[in-house]
Amino acid sequence: MSDTRIRLLQEEDWGELVALEQRAYAASGLSEGETALRSRHRASPSTCFVLEHAGGFGGYLLALSYPLFRCPDLSLAEEGEVQGSNLHLHDLVIAERARGRGLAHRMHQHLEEAGRAAPYRTLSLVAVHGSQALWAALGYRARPHIGLPASYGAEAVYMTKPLDIAVPSRLQAPLPGPERADANVSAPTLFRPS
Repeated sequence: MSDTRIRLLQEEDWGELVALEQRAYAASGLSEGETALRSRHRASPSTCFVLEHAGGFGGYLLALSYPLFRCPDLSLAEEGEVQGSNLHLHDLVIAERARGRGLAHRMHQHLEEAGRAAPYRTLSLVAVHGSQALWAALGYRARPHIGLPASYGAEAVYMTKPLDIAVPSRLQAPLPGPERADANVSAPTLFRPS
């Protein structure tokens, strides 16, 4: 995929990022708004990425250091940087025109590499809209006993994955549908882990 590149999120990306986040989450009540999204980036700019695809904005991934077994509240902005050994995959959304090409999986792999290099020991996310099976196929384990902020809805599930475990190649097929960390499974290419 020579027409695809993953790079750090920059100031000029915010207009397209916020618009894509709105399209992905507004209907389900999971949209956070620009202030909260920017606060997640400020908390960990080195783990927030943009996907450039076919000469345009193809999607984004927001991740931040967060205590294990905790997650950001979608209704609140981050107050500062948190240090720790857990990297929380907060949001992964692929633009409609770029879906169905395995790009969410590619961005997730990029995050894993960045996490190992940092070095983080675990990844976490909040699976929403029935996306738990997608994340389980990538090595995440559901932690249903972990309480979540109400902003995620009743069906959300906290999940974790050790960074030292490689996913078998048979499970590395492109992720279907919505690609945002808090995965909106009904919309191809949306996964909202948190």
